Amino acid sequence: MYLKKILNQRHTLAFRLTLWYAAIFAILSFGAFLAFYLIISSVIQRNTDQELLNDLSEFSSIMSVRGYDSFESEMKIEAESDGVDKVFFRLLSPKGETLASSNMSSWRNVGISRLALERLRNGADHAFETLAIPEHPDRARVLYGIIGHGKILQIGKSLKDDRQFLEIFREVFSTIMVVLMLFSALIGWVMARQAMSGVEEVTRTAMDISKGAFEQRVSIRDRGDEINRLATAFNVMLDRIDVLVTGMREMTDNMAHDLRSPVTRIRGVAEITLTTGKSMDEYEAMAANTIEECDRLLEMVNTMLDISETEAGASKPLMVKTDIAELVRVVCELFQPTAEKNNVALISGISDNSFVYGNIQALQRMVVNLLDNAFKYTPSGGTVTVSLKGNEGQVVISVSDTGIGISHDDLPHIFKRFYRCDQSRSQAGIGLGLSLAQAIAKAHGGNISAASNPGQGTKFMVTLPQF
Repeated sequence: MYLKKILNQRHTLAFRLTLWYAAIFAILSFGAFLAFYLIISSVIQRNTDQELLNDLSEFSSIMSVRGYDSFESEMKIEAESDGVDKVFFRLLSPKGETLASSNMSSWRNVGISRLALERLRNGADHAFETLAIPEHPDRARVLYGIIGHGKILQIGKSLKDDRQFLEIFREVFSTIMVVLMLFSALIGWVMARQAMSGVEEVTRTAMDISKGAFEQRVSIRDRGDEINRLATAFNVMLDRIDVLVTGMREMTDNMAHDLRSPVTRIRGVAEITLTTGKSMDEYEAMAANTIEECDRLLEMVNTMLDISETEAGASKPLMVKTDIAELVRVVCELFQPTAEKNNVALISGISDNSFVYGNIQALQRMVVNLLDNAFKYTPSGGTVTVSLKGNEGQVVISVSDTGIGISHDDLPHIFKRFYRCDQSRSQAGIGLGLSLAQAIAKAHGGNISAASNPGQGTKFMVTLPQF
């Protein structure tokens, strides 16, 4: 079981991240090694060349000060001192003929470069070459230089020490790299696991919620990283879902309650008519009552669908530049007969040319619902006032009345679906008008607020962004 768990880690994101860490580290390390190796090789070669040039300068001085005999003996002594297998000296004529040399037993296969001699004849002070000597394990660095009276000194030095140094460098660096690779893989695994721990916690929480633990939330750590923001967004989403689910439950309960009443009335009227009805008038009355109750049910269902579609953004109504002032004036004109019938004064104070970006039908329905609500709870002799003003990029529509008002306990809940206030406000209706108005306002980037004093009236204010 434990082995299977380890093998399953191959498919995790943490494992893939670790491989990426290790691969990137290996590539960067190889690049660094290659750069260091080239730099060190270049430095070693420059040092070797400088040593050869120093020897050339020293022997040139000996030739000019002491003469040929001292030069020849000094050349042999220098070779014996450094090691005849590590260095050699050979004095040449301009044509490449050997005039004198140190012990050449280890350098028998070293020839004379015609190209180097040609460069010297053309005016160069010295010439370098690197030779791979047959039957010799190491290469050699060879310098040609002119020393007095047209003679040429050939100095050769074995690159064995340089090769051994570079080999040690490669071995040490490779060993260090292997250790660092393993260490980086371990650190990468720990970091990847740490980074993914938040995702795993989100996953576990999602699994718990899928099993019914809707109260579960992801713990937020004060780190400020992407995982923390993911956990915060996830919790906000869960809170939003919880609100929606709670709202759906309440809506379902309210709908069940409100649907039961008209269905019960329809069944009651039908049952009474079927058991006691004797005339066609009674059956016609039953049919009329059934139609009326069905219309009420259809209005309730359709309004609920409109609210749900508006809140969810499922419907895509045509949004255009709309003169909201003209729209409100038209609605007020439509309600003028209702005001006269109920002996309620309708006063409108609407500024000109106030534009918003929205759907004409939806905005019109919002204003209609607010006015309908105002007239419903304003007694005869009262006043309904409608005003519209533009201010600082916003359009504010106010609908106030002198009706019975709303209690302070009911005021925070009036925009909830199917909410019923106290009995003094229990008028005919389905309890969805204000909910739909609020949904329309929010869908247009605005909002609705209400203020009320019982017995003095209510004021609704719609705020919309100005076009």
